[in-house]
Amino acid sequence: MGKYQKKPQKQKEIARERIKVLFEQAKKTFRKDKKLSNRYIKLARELAMKFKIRIPSELKRRFCKHCYSYLMPGKNVRVRTREGKVVYYCLECKKYMRFPYLRERKAKRKK
Repeated sequence: MGKYQKKPQKQKEIARERIKVLFEQAKKTFRKDKKLSNRYIKLARELAMKFKIRIPSELKRRFCKHCYSYLMPGKNVRVRTREGKVVYYCLECKKYMRFPYLRERKAKRKK
């Protein structure tokens, strides 16, 4: 047996479900306790790193890439569209995140 063993697929599936649950918990507890919701995000990221799983893209946009705090539009993040990108401005750490949305716009044009 090598130093680095592959994790069984069953464990990875359980970890994916756990990550989704942690994000749901972060959303529920955000109004009451921001620190607790940030802790849930930290745990979800640690799980993803441990099992070498990608966090789904719809969940990736729910936390800051710099300070790892849970983002709630209107409360601690400012969302704007600019030049083919969605720009998130975290009000906790004052950093920007940019996500392209060209694919979505092209899909709309084709319909």
